[in-house]
Amino acid sequence: MTLRADEVWFRHRAGDPWVLRGASLHVHPGEVVGLRGPSGIGKSTLGRVLAGLLRPAEGEVSTPSGRIVRPRREVQYLAQDAQAAMNPRWRVVDVLAEAGPDPAGDGTDAGLVDPAWHDRFPHELSGGQLQRVNLARALRARPAYLVADEISASLDAVNQAVVWHDLVAAARAAGLGVVAISHDAPLLDRVADRVVGFAPGGPTG
Repeated sequence: MTLRADEVWFRHRAGDPWVLRGASLHVHPGEVVGLRGPSGIGKSTLGRVLAGLLRPAEGEVSTPSGRIVRPRREVQYLAQDAQAAMNPRWRVVDVLAEAGPDPAGDGTDAGLVDPAWHDRFPHELSGGQLQRVNLARALRARPAYLVADEISASLDAVNQAVVWHDLVAAARAAGLGVVAISHDAPLLDRVADRVVGFAPGGPTG
């Protein structure tokens, strides 16, 4: 069930420069693909296109179940700013419940979430805790793919290691494909099965 972007072109408005120019990428089930390149080059744009959050002007994103033209549970997007992706008026238990039941059935989401966080609001958690909640919520949707967009960029080294360990372990256990977007080459070398460079316009390999 390969996730594919084929010859994707994208720009934010007519007349703007193209951010993606014929960009192509494929990710197999169970594979962690690193997408590496400097900030501001279009990596996040491609990640959002893969997740159906942005619609390309040309080309297509697809899985064997069909084209992805809008957000679907099949591909879950994990943003760098996890707090911004959550309703600030909801407690953590409600943020999680929106995506479905706890697969572990014990309130821990397979060890990702401390039940003591359930009654807190997002702003009451640390950055590392928020990303673990964000990951738990994505996994509750039972996706086939995760797009992890610079999810540890704002974290210290310890929390970076924890977040990526949790994500990769969860993906391996469920056989999920992962697109790991980062400008951190050593990080991608540690977590990815395959690293693809990103130049202006799209992936280079």
